[in-house]
Amino acid sequence: MAPMGIRLSPLGMAVFCLLGLGVLYHLYSGFLAGRFAFFMLSEPAAGGPETPHGSAPGGAVDLRELLAVSVLAAVRGGEEVKRVREGNVLNAKAKGKTREGAEEQLTTGDLLSNRRMFYLLKGAFPAVQINSEERVDTADQETVSWDRSIPEDIKQKIQPKEVPAESVTVWIDPLDATQEYTEDLRQYVTTMVCVAVNGKPVIGVIHKPFSSYTAWAMVDGGSNVKARSSYNEKTPRIIVSRSHAGKVEQVARQTFGNKTVIIPAGGAGYKVLALLDVPEKNQEEADVYIHVTYIKKWDICAGNAVLRALGGHMTTLTGEEISYTGSDGNEGGLIASINMNHKALIEKLPDLEKTSHK
Repeated sequence: MAPMGIRLSPLGMAVFCLLGLGVLYHLYSGFLAGRFAFFMLSEPAAGGPETPHGSAPGGAVDLRELLAVSVLAAVRGGEEVKRVREGNVLNAKAKGKTREGAEEQLTTGDLLSNRRMFYLLKGAFPAVQINSEERVDTADQETVSWDRSIPEDIKQKIQPKEVPAESVTVWIDPLDATQEYTEDLRQYVTTMVCVAVNGKPVIGVIHKPFSSYTAWAMVDGGSNVKARSSYNEKTPRIIVSRSHAGKVEQVARQTFGNKTVIIPAGGAGYKVLALLDVPEKNQEEADVYIHVTYIKKWDICAGNAVLRALGGHMTTLTGEEISYTGSDGNEGGLIASINMNHKALIEKLPDLEKTSHK
């Protein structure tokens, strides 16, 4: 109620309200303008920056492109491995011990190959998770570009196929068989790249730096390598790690017979190639690959993918599929074969699983 004797004019009230609105507008106009600008800048602008190489709209990646750059990465890493070995500048040192107590070696070849492979893949596919055997030193970052070219043999055999980037994990082994590398046993050395989608290995690349041979395959796609056609299930040739030969030999001969041939070899990549039709004079041939202890996933993922693409199998010693997500180790040992009754092989080797966790 207005004080006695004072009457409020309707016109005066209107002017008072307009003045109040003016003050409020002055106070808040800057805030609202700022919020509007933030909103506009947060939205993708038409004609803005292009999607990063290796990524399609919606966060997808093309597996054919990923295969092409994986092959290139394995070859580029292999060039570093070969250069260091031929220059005899290994600078080998122990980086730790295996679960069995053996010294694990680390060389300049491992580190330079890792740097080249990791940054080539990361530059081409920045949204994809990459797991490597060696630690990546961000202070030693290298710019390695990919010209997005796809080799003709891949173009002819593989069709484009997009998958969500978040479903992809890349495993790289920049130098498989480092111990043999230090001993100059060059035939065992490989560089490898594997692509897993939702934990299943779908792309495998195994490159032999000292002979320039590269095997690659994509599940439900194609490959540049074939399985061998001649096997003898009754007396198979079993390829195993050099350090495990004695552990496997006794059980294998009891299982398959005294004529069973045990082939000690270095490198998981080399052992998988032994199961295939590989045009390499220094490549031994085997029917079954067995590993009876803990093994890292970057050692076996590429070989697993190649075998799967060709209809073969790589499982734990109890027949379980190996998932390439989560931890970087496989606890259950492994058995690998192709064009053989894999289940029957597993049933013949029940005792080996007991040693796989040691």
